[in-house]
Amino acid sequence: AGESAPAAAASAEQPMGGQAAPAEEVLRRRNLAIIAHPDAGKTTLTEKLLLYGGAIQQAGAVRARRSSQKAATSDWMALEQERGISITSTVLTFEYAGHLINILDTPGHQDFSEDTYRTLAAADNAVMLIDAAKGLEPQTRKLFEVCQMRKLPACTFINKMDRDAKNAFELCDEIEEEYKIETYPMCWPIGDGDRFRGVYHRRENKVFLYSRAERGKKAQEMGELELDDERLPGLIGEELFNQLIED
Repeated sequence: AGESAPAAAASAEQPMGGQAAPAEEVLRRRNLAIIAHPDAGKTTLTEKLLLYGGAIQQAGAVRARRSSQKAATSDWMALEQERGISITSTVLTFEYAGHLINILDTPGHQDFSEDTYRTLAAADNAVMLIDAAKGLEPQTRKLFEVCQMRKLPACTFINKMDRDAKNAFELCDEIEEEYKIETYPMCWPIGDGDRFRGVYHRRENKVFLYSRAERGKKAQEMGELELDDERLPGLIGEELFNQLIED
């Protein structure tokens, strides 16, 4: 009774030549759970994954303050939209690079943690989302322990780098000391807060530069350069460039 969850953000397209065999369909599915402390930005990250995955044209706001802002796709209940929190787990589906991606947006508040624990049982892997200014928080610790208990592969996403943040090395040390694991950053931030300019992708040895965009839209890509590109110091400033090389 009452409201029911909306259909997935984007329905899966039928493969050419007819319906795929069940085994093939299972192999191409990816169930990704996003876990974090309340207000770390789980639903916002979910919206951006949908946006960059091509499932939606504009990312919604967790708490839409203006009539021009759409509500978050995963926060479908009126109470969720009113309070700006996720109360139930939501599955959002879209096609990306030949895979069917199921994003499991879970509640962060402790009052609804049982729903999150049940959702993790269906996940292939998890993204532990961390607020760059706050680091590890109590609910994040509890949920990561559940992932370890279930032997669920997990990666870490440091959010809100465009605000004043802790040092990236400090955040890595915090994770290593708390969970007794080694970290390997794939993307390294260039600056933080108002000085945030982008990230350095270590595996590809490329720097991706961005600038702020209109709320709910994709970030403006300012360029993609090699680390040794002579234009890089001029684009990000000598101080940030020297810091990046030192890091």
